[in-house]
Parts: sequence; structure tokens; C-alpha cells
Amino acid sequence: MIPRYTLPEMEKIWSDEARFSLWLEIEILVCEALGRMGKIPSGAVENIRAKAKFDVKRILELEEEVRHDVIAFLTNVAEYVGPDSRYIHLGMTSSDLLDTTLALQMREAGRLLLKELEQRVLPAVKRRALEHKNTLMIGRSHGIHAEPITFGLKLALWYDELIRRSEQLRRAVSSASYGKISGAVGTFAHLEPEVEVYVCQKLGLKCANISNQIIQRDVHAEYLAALAVLAGSIEKFTTEIRHLQRTEVLEAEEFFSKGQKGSSAMPHKRNPIVCERLSGMARLVRGNCLAAFENQALWHERDISHSSVERVILPDSTMILYYMLVKFGGLVDKLLIYPENMLKNLNRLRGLIFSQRVMLALAEKSLSREEAYTIVQRNAMRVWKEDVDFLELLLADSEVTAHLSRQELEKLFSMEIHTRHVDYIFKRVGLLD
Repeated sequence: MIPRYTLPEMEKIWSDEARFSLWLEIEILVCEALGRMGKIPSGAVENIRAKAKFDVKRILELEEEVRHDVIAFLTNVAEYVGPDSRYIHLGMTSSDLLDTTLALQMREAGRLLLKELEQRVLPAVKRRALEHKNTLMIGRSHGIHAEPITFGLKLALWYDELIRRSEQLRRAVSSASYGKISGAVGTFAHLEPEVEVYVCQKLGLKCANISNQIIQRDVHAEYLAALAVLAGSIEKFTTEIRHLQRTEVLEAEEFFSKGQKGSSAMPHKRNPIVCERLSGMARLVRGNCLAAFENQALWHERDISHSSVERVILPDSTMILYYMLVKFGGLVDKLLIYPENMLKNLNRLRGLIFSQRVMLALAEKSLSREEAYTIVQRNAMRVWKEDVDFLELLLADSEVTAHLSRQELEKLFSMEIHTRHVDYIFKRVGLLD
């Protein structure tokens, strides 16, 4: 991932230093397990634990020659350990090291994502939802005014979705937390299963029930899918903010800091640049998810067509999503809300938003629903064309007043019915006790 979108906490997890450190720990744990079983002299195990080190620069130099990263690593470690290095990597295949390490990195990256989501993003959305629980605005379908909602309900919907995404990501992290130390093609031919159990327990991983030469890539596809769906949710929310920030709407707006510039050409511009950036980044995560799906089908017990892909999509996707979560949390926290514009837009259609209420009231007065619909729509279309008041048209329509009095009609044009269950919805979502 380019530095522009890379934050240090996530970058550290995928660094060469971190990866080789995990490789070293796994190799040492395998030696410890073999030592406990009497397969390696105890003195050799102690010597390996004491002397085993690596140098990233040296590993990369060796890899240029041997064209194999694990062999380059083992060669470098042997330079520090000496003769006892012959006990390192006994019975193992490269994927024992690579896939167990990858599980640890995916787990750590997933935990960091969950921490940001649960400790910063969700609290920010919750706070703003409660703040605007009763802030009236127009609900829209197809981009057209529908019926009143509150801005708090919109945010409550986001909160509920993010809870689902948190649960899905937690499941994906758990599914990815499997190691394997079962050797070439996964038969334990040269290592006893007890070695795998020991190593995985020490690392806090579960043992794969069965593997061939690799952990099966449906696990990684599930993990990337969880990231992609979460990224898609963030894109959904930021797309909504972008619509609400349009000049003609201006019901919500990204925070615009002092000294910030919106356009190199037009000094007046205040653009939703963070929202647009996050929308674009979600496309990257979705694209990477597709690559993870294509990694599932490998030849026989394994090929390495997945390897080059994963070296990009796993670090990049977690780095992108972490950046997205950090930025989205700050976006929500500082989001500018304009209740007065919400109310202004709510009233733009001069009462048309109560059309369903009038239709239902007529239907309750013995008219069929079809008859009521026809009467209400006839008047509603005049409001669209003539820019007149909907209530006044209804009061002048004898077919309406034959069934509904002025007092009854005026009562239908009230907001209370649309907000009476807000607290109930908030309780169901978990925003109120």
C-alpha cells in the first residue's frame, strides 16, 4: 500500500521485520516440541533459543541468489546458530511456516480492525444517533421525497449494520486463526501431530483439522469477504453523506477545517473529499476479495499461484480498511448537521409527504383503497404541476370533504405519527436501555 494510505499500526503487522520474527518463533517452537519428544538434544534447543536471530537485509540478499525466501531465511538464521541449525526446520515444509505466520498476521490485523470499529467508529455513530434521535428530516426513496424520518434513525440504521459487520469480522478472524505444522502434503510423515499441537497452543492458534500442503484458501476468502462487506458498508454511508452535502440539499456536510482548500480553481468550494476517497477505497477491497475467491482453486495438494496474490491483497486490504475506519470515525464525529435545512427540505413539497396518511384515512371511511388512492393522487399531481398547497387542494375537493372534516384533515398533517416509535426502534437496535 502506498504511504499516503498507510497507518503505522497496521503497517507494522505486515513488515518484513514482523514476518521474519514470527517465522523465527515458529521454528524455535517446533524445535522445542521436538526436544520435549527427545528428537533433538536439549542443549541444542537451548542453543537455538539463545542464538537464533536474523537480519532482514541479509535475508533479502540471500533471496536474490537462492530465489526462495524461506531458504534465505533459514540460511541467515544458521549463520547465527551454527552447527545446531541442522535441527531447524526438520520435517517441515515452507507452507508450515508461511501459513501459520499468515494466520497470526491475519488475526492481529483483524483485531486491530475490530478495535477501531468497536472502540471508535461505533461509539461515534451511537453518539450522533442519540444526539439527533428526534431531528426531523425527509426520508427519500429513488432520491425522491417519501415520508418523514429522523436523522437519528438514519444513523441508528448505520449502527445496526456496523454491529453485524463487527460480528462477521470477528467470525472471520476466528476462522482464520488456524495453524498447520504437518509437513509436505499434510500427512505428518516426518513430524508427529503433537508438534503441531504444541506450536499452535503456544501461539494461541487452533490446529487445522486437516490440510494438504497449505491451509485451504476458503479461509482467506472468507476473511477478505468480511473486509469487503465492511468496506461496502462504509461506502454506503459515505455515499449518503455525499448526497446530503449537495448544495441543493445541504442537510449534512463534512467538517471543513480552517485553512482547508476545496478547489485549485474555485475558492468557494467545500467538497466531500473524505467521503469520495472512502468510496473509492472500498472498490479496492472488493477487487481484492475477488482475487481471494480465485485463490481457492489450486492444483492438487498445492501450487503457489495464490502466493503472489496474497502478498498484495492481505496487507493492502487490511491497511486500506484500517485507514477507512480511522477516517470514517473522525468523519462521523465531526460531521456538520443542519436541522434547519432538513426542516426546510421537509416542507418543500407543500404537504405531499402526508399523501399516504390521507389515503388511509379515506380508506377507513368506507372507500376502497383504489378509490382513495385515485382521489389523493389526483390532488397530489396538481401540487407537482402547480406548486400549490396540498392541504388546501384537499379541503377544496368535495370527494375528500365528503368523508373528512377540516379538523380531521389538519390532524393528518402532523409529524407525531412518524416519530412515535423512534424510541422503540432505538431500543431494538441497542441504542437505548
